[in-house]
Amino acid sequence: MLTCDTYHMPESLQEALEVWAGAASGSRIVSGATDILPWAREGRAGDVHLPELVDVTRISELDGYVFENGRVRLGANTVYQDFLTDQTLMRSLPCMPYCAIWFADDQIREQASLTGNLVNASPVADGTPAVAALNGEIELARLDSGGIARRRVPVIDFIEGPGRTQIAGDEIATAVIVDTANGYGGSFQKVGQRRSLVISVACCAALVKADRDGRVIEDARLALGGVGPRPIRMLDAERALRGEQISHALINRVAQTAADTVASRSRQEYRREVVVNFVRAAIEDALADQTDAEIKFADAKEQAHV
Repeated sequence: MLTCDTYHMPESLQEALEVWAGAASGSRIVSGATDILPWAREGRAGDVHLPELVDVTRISELDGYVFENGRVRLGANTVYQDFLTDQTLMRSLPCMPYCAIWFADDQIREQASLTGNLVNASPVADGTPAVAALNGEIELARLDSGGIARRRVPVIDFIEGPGRTQIAGDEIATAVIVDTANGYGGSFQKVGQRRSLVISVACCAALVKADRDGRVIEDARLALGGVGPRPIRMLDAERALRGEQISHALINRVAQTAADTVASRSRQEYRREVVVNFVRAAIEDALADQTDAEIKFADAKEQAHV
């Protein structure tokens, strides 16, 4: 059971920061609370009593999204269900719907925020590789001389390890800022110990853009989660794909390099096999998700005879 002495529901960011600055040690900020409630349950943390909880869901400044200069700023109250119901977000962030559909169930997706998922910093959080593939940054706010100071940190650097981030004790995460990826195909691969409400053993996000003829890869973004203490961008694999003619041989060759990224302390051989297959499937699925070009594999005839 989770209990607290005081439950705050501020209605502005200024108010939230002031409350948070004065909160007792051990207090927590919550949005959807989909991580803290299961944690504070018998079998995990057991009964948990906190001095104060600061609920940010009533802060309108943290709602919605804004596009600017090829990026989109997703307010901290953006939930996973938004990536399955908002057509603009689905087109602009094509890996996110595939990530969201794997995320828990309908009820949890309506509560669980993308920002909260990142701040929680689980090594197997679904959102981290997808946001990393979108060159994501997290926006952090704090009080400064009576006003509000903000800074942005790349998500790939923000998450330092399991449960560890660069957020300071006086800061609140206010947004996630990512690239738009209109015209890309998206994909998300995930495996766990069960199919329903699955917690990842490993996951992979991909964004791929082919040329108009569907023969050459113009751009590719690949990120892995669950294979180490923090998300991994496969920059070498991305460079190996860009500008190359689309072929099964190319995809297979690039996928094999994924095995070297596994740094997890457990089930290493399993994870190596999984991520190779994941990267291969992620690239192929992202190509199949293309809407602006009919993809043509250079070695399609050879593949058909295998």
